[in-house]
Amino acid sequence: MNKNEVAPQPPMGWNSYDYYNTMVNEEQVRANAEYMAANLKQYGWEYVVIDIQWSDPDAGLRNGENIQYIPFSRFCIDEFSRQIPAPNRFPSSEGGKGFKPLADYIHSLGLKFGIHIMRGIPRFACHDHLPIKTHDGSPVTADLVANPYSVSRWNADMYGVDANRPYAQDYYDSIFELYAQWGVDYVKVDDICNTNMYPHNPYSAEKEIEMMAKAIENSGRGMVLSLSPGPAVIEKAHHYETFANMWRITDDFWDDWKLLKAMFERCEVWQKHTGDGNWPDCDMLPMNRLGWGWAAPGTPEKKRGWKCKFTKEETRTMITLWCIFRAPLMIGTDLPQLDKFNLGLLTNEEIIAMDKCPNQAEQLSKTSREDVVVWRNITDDGHAYYAYFNLSEEPQTVKMNSENGKIRDIWAKKDLKESITFILAPHACKAFKV
Repeated sequence: MNKNEVAPQPPMGWNSYDYYNTMVNEEQVRANAEYMAANLKQYGWEYVVIDIQWSDPDAGLRNGENIQYIPFSRFCIDEFSRQIPAPNRFPSSEGGKGFKPLADYIHSLGLKFGIHIMRGIPRFACHDHLPIKTHDGSPVTADLVANPYSVSRWNADMYGVDANRPYAQDYYDSIFELYAQWGVDYVKVDDICNTNMYPHNPYSAEKEIEMMAKAIENSGRGMVLSLSPGPAVIEKAHHYETFANMWRITDDFWDDWKLLKAMFERCEVWQKHTGDGNWPDCDMLPMNRLGWGWAAPGTPEKKRGWKCKFTKEETRTMITLWCIFRAPLMIGTDLPQLDKFNLGLLTNEEIIAMDKCPNQAEQLSKTSREDVVVWRNITDDGHAYYAYFNLSEEPQTVKMNSENGKIRDIWAKKDLKESITFILAPHACKAFKV
């Protein structure tokens, strides 16, 4: 399958990280998948993605402390140095089944299955000279394909893979072969979009991206290739577009107005690089309840996590920007806890239609003005979407005229007159189809 055919529209789904951190288990993944199938699938939501550390049986805990990424961890791997699910957290993986039983269940719900990986090869497999799988059966060990000078600044699990080493491609071929056997549809790869350990060379893992793209092709199964974290390097836009489907244009995005406001400038920079299976990624949509997996051990259940710090208007602004920009939409929360307001935002089919528009959107005003920013996307049927965002701390009055007939308020799902004047509260937005 052609890379661009895998994601003809921005992928939509759920990711475990914003709520569960490193600690999600099979029961929780299944509960979120079941909620998506019952309440969101009909609106286009389909990916269920397990984020970081799914192979670590002790993720989140070590010696009574709350540690996000355990130093010197010996997580679960198979006989070829490939990560496999921790069976204490994903019991259906017992007996070498891997994620196939869970993927099969998610597929049975009419959904798609995704996983997170760190780029590279397990460090302890290199230190112990453990074998990798090769195409010709040659006895090659992990240390012979690793680059010990290529590491992550924030996670100690992996060494980079040296593309110049014989059998380096074999290692990546072997892990994506395994993912194809499991039925994986989406792979989020971390410490690769911007290798921020090396500010003089933020795209130092360029060749690993190429090896992964080739490995997906060699696997025979179409998989979305998503690159994290950002900020993506705009000078490398063509390379991202050639080898990946998604790439993060920001570092981790959380429920902070300053981060949301900054996203307008990032989207402005990347607005000409969306489409044809290529989707600059604004990161997850943090909403409703967040951070359960960040609580210290022993914290009572009722005190774990926090309520999203975005106001209702800011949450609506976030979703509107992601949709008119045509970003991937990955929900960051525990879906079964969604309240009526947040569920309503995620099931407004007229807003989601902007995300599926076949044409590139453009920002019509400069973010640097710091008052009302306007985005537009013209549809193939002669209509246009307009979104108005108040980035200031004061109410703003906006007048809008249409020469093409009625104006449709797509959040309110209501037709308006050809000329309207409205007031935008601070951090609020309006979205229209003309």
